[in-house]
Amino acid sequence: VTIGLAKILAGKERNIRLGNLAAKRDWGYAPEYVELMWKMLQHDKPDDYVIGTGENHSVEEFVKEAFEYVGLDWRKYLIIDPIYFRPTEVDELRADSEKAKNILGWKPRTKFKDLVKIMVDADLEKIGIDPPGEGKKLAIENGFSWIKS
Repeated sequence: VTIGLAKILAGKERNIRLGNLAAKRDWGYAPEYVELMWKMLQHDKPDDYVIGTGENHSVEEFVKEAFEYVGLDWRKYLIIDPIYFRPTEVDELRADSEKAKNILGWKPRTKFKDLVKIMVDADLEKIGIDPPGEGKKLAIENGFSWIKS
């Protein structure tokens, strides 16, 4: 979604094609998940943990947030394409990372709306467009100061 949005803003694409907008997923920030993986490796006893935020949001919510962040009406750029519908798709996925919180002291810090901004900023930069910058600022505030400036 975010790279498609960046391409639209760059004039390289006219729209984004997606399938099921109602599908709900547990959207999380990969650098935080890597932190948890590191904590797992440092723990005395090997164990299995679920990684996730414990929240879920629809694909439509993600699209809306991304487009609103750059001031575009998502409905003007989105095409629902049956080719992207998955016949065996699970409607709703949500992780329960309570075990990681209780044993390893880990919990996600990046909220859904912030994640969307971080991703949009990164993809805009990737294709050479100056991003609004709020996403990068949020990533740094959440402890990811290594984010490329």
